[in-house]
This record gives sequence, structure tokens and C-alpha cells, in this order.
Amino acid sequence: MNCKEKWLNLLTICRKAGKLVMGFDPAKEEIIAGRAEGIFVAKDISPKTKKEIEFFCTKQNVPVCVIEFKMEDIANAVGRKAGVLAVCDKGFAKRLIEISDGKL
Repeated sequence: MNCKEKWLNLLTICRKAGKLVMGFDPAKEEIIAGRAEGIFVAKDISPKTKKEIEFFCTKQNVPVCVIEFKMEDIANAVGRKAGVLAVCDKGFAKRLIEISDGKL
């Protein structure tokens, strides 16, 4: 299994565990509430959306990763099209960051 498959499989498990929030506004709410442990953005989101989410993450000290997946790839993995993903579990976020750290 390659890194991309591992990442998407872990994302699916994260969603089933109820620790994944999808979409800009819900992710922003999780960041502000202090529940987001990591934010992942699709490579095809708009520069404005990317800049806004990075602003909120910087303010709350939440790591942001731009992943090598398009929104369509995310939709195929988790069943919903989204460009911004908030992971609300320290373990899942840490592992997703490790896998995506330049290896996707």
C-alpha cells in the first residue's frame, strides 16, 4: 500500500470515528473552539480560502497541511466533496501529518 492509499484509508477511519469535520465553515468553528488538532487542505482550493484558513490556524496554533489530493479525491474516499478538513483527534492528526510530510 502506498502513502496516498494509507493516508486516504486513515482519513476514512477518522471520519467513521467521528473525528473528521469537512468544509470551510465547520472547520473554522472547530479551530476557534480549540478542538481542531490538524487542518488539511486540498491542493485545488482557492487561494482566498487557503489564506483564510491559514489565518485562523496561525491564530490558534493549529498545524496546516496542503495535501496532494483534489477535492474530488477526498469525495471518493469519504463520500463528501470538501477542500478543508479538520481532524479533531491528536492521534489521527499526528499520523496524517507524518504520512503526508512530503511523501504523498
